[in-house]
Amino acid sequence: MKKTLLMLTALTLMSGCTTLTRQEQVQLQQLKSQGITLDRPAGNFETPNSALMAGLLNILPGVGNFYLAVGNGSDTTHALYGFGNLLMWPLSVVWAVPEGAIDAINLNKRELIYYYKYDPYGKQEAIKRGIRLD
Repeated sequence: MKKTLLMLTALTLMSGCTTLTRQEQVQLQQLKSQGITLDRPAGNFETPNSALMAGLLNILPGVGNFYLAVGNGSDTTHALYGFGNLLMWPLSVVWAVPEGAIDAINLNKRELIYYYKYDPYGKQEAIKRGIRLD
């Protein structure tokens, strides 16, 4: 009984995914209203993370989370998720695979906003389209 309770507690703690703030959601809607999405970016934007890769790598203990914790478009908190998934392997595969894919997409959305808000080329493209991300 104690093991089951401990496992359920651990699962609850590990299930935190990367989410977008309300402001980020509004900014994504602004971009979408101008026809800019992850699938159809304007300018030189390239998605830094592969959702397929992050999901597949999480079949191995926490590797997909470590992939999301380093490089462009990374979130270092994923190193902690990866460590937790490593400790809970092989059970962690159940939640880690979809979590890795979803988190990669959300991190890419953050990078899309960053590109049009701060990158000189992206900013120029946003101004040309009349988009103001404040």
